[in-house]
Amino acid sequence: MSHNYVRNHYVPAWYQRRFLDPSSKDKELFYLDLAPSRFVDGRGKPHIKRALKRQGPKKCFFERDLYTMNLGPFRSTDIEENFFGEIDDKGRDAVHALEGYAPGFKGQAIAFSDLLLYLSTQKLRTPRGLGWLRDQVDVHDRTLLLLEMMELRQMFCATWAECIWQIADAHGSPTKFILSDHPVVAYNRECRPLSPHCRGCNEPDIRMNGTHTIFPLSSEKVLILTNTSWARNPYQSATRFRPNPTYFRNTIIKVMGIQVERHMDEQEVREINYIIKRRAKRYIASSREEWLYPEAHISVAEWTRFGGGYLCMPDPRSMDFDSGIYIGYKDGRSDAFDLYGRKPWQQGYSQERSDAEWQAFLNFQGEFARLVGPRRKGRAFRFGELDKEVDDEDFHKYHLRLETRRRRSKL
Repeated sequence: MSHNYVRNHYVPAWYQRRFLDPSSKDKELFYLDLAPSRFVDGRGKPHIKRALKRQGPKKCFFERDLYTMNLGPFRSTDIEENFFGEIDDKGRDAVHALEGYAPGFKGQAIAFSDLLLYLSTQKLRTPRGLGWLRDQVDVHDRTLLLLEMMELRQMFCATWAECIWQIADAHGSPTKFILSDHPVVAYNRECRPLSPHCRGCNEPDIRMNGTHTIFPLSSEKVLILTNTSWARNPYQSATRFRPNPTYFRNTIIKVMGIQVERHMDEQEVREINYIIKRRAKRYIASSREEWLYPEAHISVAEWTRFGGGYLCMPDPRSMDFDSGIYIGYKDGRSDAFDLYGRKPWQQGYSQERSDAEWQAFLNFQGEFARLVGPRRKGRAFRFGELDKEVDDEDFHKYHLRLETRRRRSKL
């Protein structure tokens, strides 16, 4: 067994470096322990260990032998050395590519596949993720649990592929994004931090309509994934499962629907950081000490009202209301998926495009226009170019009328 692979970073060092201050020479993070341990000194007096330290990425977010397997009389570091090695290498390149996303970039299909696998594995490999997995599969032997983790590494890929993707940035905010010991964060406004969905190692299920997945790409950018069912109709139950919630299946991602140019203000960045901190198991970090305390500006009482209730929502005005994706191959074959990953012969195929969903979607466009004004909070590449940054007066009035029209139809 190699001793080079026993310090197991459950948050890779390369990912941590994306949160360093490029102008800083020491290349260290402020590393905050949310549950500092106690010790007794030589005189028998108890103390609490210092919660805040400045450390480089090599000393943050790791546990010794977290991924070491005990195989009879032998100990194996193959998971750290080989399994995570390839996933992390490809994930690093994919994260870098997505941060500067533009449609049609070279190697796009491979990058998205690599990113989904990295995110799914990252969600499972942390102490919180392994604790959650242990409870799901009812396996308490560490080696068997690690084998389950490897087997289930693609668990979340299909669900996320069918989400509406948005890349938001904090360029205009003095406060930047922080990182935690559980970087792939699930947030559902109806699942408060102390709710049963969030106790212990639990998280809101990503298949719930209203669950968003939040993954900071760096201190400046964050990836937010929103279930299509919720982006179309945020008036339904946030905790009910989306259509076709099966984990393991084939599907396809609609890359042209990815929204960019979402510029978060400082309050929104603080709200994201508050969510990240509340979902952390024990450690968070950033390049500035003050960013680690979003609770100085945010209250848990506001949990359901972050961003007016729509903090993580893509802009519905930059979304298409289509029924699915159709693919033609050079050899004459074809394939099709609806927006929830169902094939034409599967029950429920394209049935979710109901009149009620269409009316809810139109109303949401109108409500969103009323709440944020004519400036888009996310722009997609459609018809070969980005959506306009600001809607003209007539188009804005059109959107505003959508909400009014639906209100009148209810009377």
